[in-house]
Amino acid sequence: MSKVVLVTGSSQGLGATIVRTLANQGFRVVVNYNKSKEAADKIVSEIGKEHAIAIQADVTNRTEVDRMVEEATDYFGQIDVVVNNALIDFKFDPIKQKPFAELSWDDYQRQLDGTLKAAFNVIQSVVPQFIERQNGSIISIGTNLFQNPVVPYHEYTTAKAGLIGFTRNIAAELGAYGIKANVVSGGLLKTTNASAVTTPEVFDLIANSTPLKKVTTPQDVANMVAYLASEHASGITGQNFTVDGGLTMN
Repeated sequence: MSKVVLVTGSSQGLGATIVRTLANQGFRVVVNYNKSKEAADKIVSEIGKEHAIAIQADVTNRTEVDRMVEEATDYFGQIDVVVNNALIDFKFDPIKQKPFAELSWDDYQRQLDGTLKAAFNVIQSVVPQFIERQNGSIISIGTNLFQNPVVPYHEYTTAKAGLIGFTRNIAAELGAYGIKANVVSGGLLKTTNASAVTTPEVFDLIANSTPLKKVTTPQDVANMVAYLASEHASGITGQNFTVDGGLTMN
């Protein structure tokens, strides 16, 4: 049987590209959404109900996450991979982004909850079945902004930077059970719902600064996610893969 991948926040944007890419490569997918039911149902109808299911859950709510994991497991028999992709209330708007002096801790907390608390909820809910099978893969979506803050999106970037430490600790502890955990950090993507408000000047600046002279696309990131979800990546864990056309180099 093909692997089952749960992708959070996957009714639109990068998440939708990820689930379509996975489905095209033979994976079965769980399309998680919070409010965009119509968009999620459309993706399932494209892929087919034998290979996809849409499940509503606010990933910052542990009760809803547990229900989603149970429903997905009942539908497909198990979950093999989770992709922590959901983005909570954030737009990459260089004009409206608050300067540091105007930010509140609530702004930071919202992103910490949307990134770290959400990943915590999903991973802790699904990991018992990973441990039981001695296998599983966790892939979380990060950002290259923590290395190169072209625009200082303070609260978003801080949460995503924390995601790398969070992931590496999980990789260190759960590797003994055959569980892998990695981060895929894209550059600013052209274009998703969150980056639709990004000005052309910022996109041009990024493109001209990269060795490949291009802005990263959702498909670029989705391809790396699909690779990490496959058996080809069975020996990789604890890594942060930057997909940004070489803008940042490790």
